[in-house]
Amino acid sequence: MTTNQTLSSSAPGAVAAEAAASTPTRRSGGLDVRGLHKVLGGRTIIDSLDMTVQPGELVSLLGPSGCGKTTTLRMIAGFLAPDAGSIKVGDREVVHLGPEQRPSAMVFQNYALWPHMTVAKNVGFPLKLRKAPKLSKSVIAERVEAALALVNLVHHKDSRPARISGGEQQRTALARALVQEPELLLLDEPLSNLDAKLRVKVREDIREIQQRLGITTLIVTHDQEEAMSMSDRIAVMNQGRIEQFSTPSELYSAPATEFVATFIGSLNRLEGRVEDGRVVGGEGVVGIRPEDVVFVEDTDGGVNGARHSAVDGLAATVERVVPRGHFAELYLRREDAELRAFVTGALPSVGARGYARIEKWLDFADGKLVRQEVAQ
Repeated sequence: MTTNQTLSSSAPGAVAAEAAASTPTRRSGGLDVRGLHKVLGGRTIIDSLDMTVQPGELVSLLGPSGCGKTTTLRMIAGFLAPDAGSIKVGDREVVHLGPEQRPSAMVFQNYALWPHMTVAKNVGFPLKLRKAPKLSKSVIAERVEAALALVNLVHHKDSRPARISGGEQQRTALARALVQEPELLLLDEPLSNLDAKLRVKVREDIREIQQRLGITTLIVTHDQEEAMSMSDRIAVMNQGRIEQFSTPSELYSAPATEFVATFIGSLNRLEGRVEDGRVVGGEGVVGIRPEDVVFVEDTDGGVNGARHSAVDGLAATVERVVPRGHFAELYLRREDAELRAFVTGALPSVGARGYARIEKWLDFADGKLVRQEVAQ
């Protein structure tokens, strides 16, 4: 299946003709949200949010619990009415339409599969509910078959949800959304019910299918690794607002705010600033990624300590070693600060002495990034 083909386009003969006449060709409509605002229980949940998702783009809403991610998604889907704002899919204003009238489909966190229905009947259920245009049984069967083939579940079409795995249930829910041929695909924490290994496999499947169809997609997640690995861009949310809306690489290397820097990846956060490789007191905050701290163990018993100090930084002691798989995290104590460093290869033991230098750092003032510095 190529980009912008409908799920029914492979139907043969008369069925194909009926399918072509009764189903819209997929359009790669984008999403434009302006001034979205929502108050619940006297508290502002979403505060004048603006966001544009380009046609065919996969965007993640990323942030801690309670930041407004799911509330935003539910308003875009039509399950919750905003107090103010505009929601456009393509060039169509949908803010006053119910969820069944919007050109979008949603995959819920709990999948919401009917336990008494087979996989095929679960997938085809939205098509049977469609009021206009009505689809014949043959067209529905063709589209269900195509949707199941897309997620590699044809062999389970007669199984019930209790008889298939969690990952297969998630793909069934995805097929049920895709069979509706939406312009906009919405997913609310779609991988949260899966174990760690299966999450990696299923998120790769979702990304591959999304790119193959070219469908505009918005995903809610609190898992930064999930967002970084899947997304074209990420909107990092905090207290009902978007702190930064950028590519994964830009969010990590050039975080606009201190919140983004601490939420995306690991960060040594220290009060003050860096001068001549040393952390000194003062106003502001310095952020140092652990991979930008280099530790060199002193293997000569301090004979060449002066040379080491000049080349490798300040004296440091290893207080803790935490294996992280292909790398380890060192907790270091220097005379000026406590730092974490990511290292590979041979690991020092707890109590080992050496020298640690800072290669790059971020300077923040009033919570905003003011400059990035690289050691000379």
